[in-house]
Amino acid sequence: MSSIALARVYRRSFESYPHVTLAVAGGALTALGDVVAQLSQQIITPEDDRRQGFDYDFLRTLRFFCFGAGMSPLIGRWNKYLEIKFPLGRRRDSATSFTALFKRVFVDQVFMAPIGLSMFISSMGVMEGRDSKHIRGRFEDIYQPALLANWKIWPAAQFINFRFMPLPYRVPFQQTCGVFWTLYLSLLNSAESRKQDEEDTLKRSLEQH
Repeated sequence: MSSIALARVYRRSFESYPHVTLAVAGGALTALGDVVAQLSQQIITPEDDRRQGFDYDFLRTLRFFCFGAGMSPLIGRWNKYLEIKFPLGRRRDSATSFTALFKRVFVDQVFMAPIGLSMFISSMGVMEGRDSKHIRGRFEDIYQPALLANWKIWPAAQFINFRFMPLPYRVPFQQTCGVFWTLYLSLLNSAESRKQDEEDTLKRSLEQH
């Protein structure tokens, strides 16, 4: 199927079932980011450790799919709100349109970026069965560096998204760009999970002695 035909199928599906379409597309692309992350981890693993075998974590990918499927309709509604609140006007190259575009990106990064990252950390912690103490620890360890990294990358991507992409395609475009962002979040979250597991194992060992 050509990309044009696929875009038409997506557009028809979006017009009939917008939330379901965004959920499926967003979940699939977010899961793809974790697939890339796990395969990348295998590639960069030292050869001695690699010989022990590669156990792909399907549940981890499923968690990313669930997060993407849950967040994408919310992002779709958020994009629609920004479209109404900050209309670009008929002449998108005018000063008024660029002012509205800047406001869209600014509001998106000031409000939705911190909220989305908070939802990612908390939902991943819950789906992994972590308690509130572990989830708070994740916020302390990874929230600030992840948010700062977000602000280095996403404003430019969202500028392109809000400027050139029609509303139905904004979430898929964002999720497609976000495959590598999901790769970063997946590696960050995985490293934090291993750290917490090692700390728990050490704590139990000390308690037994």
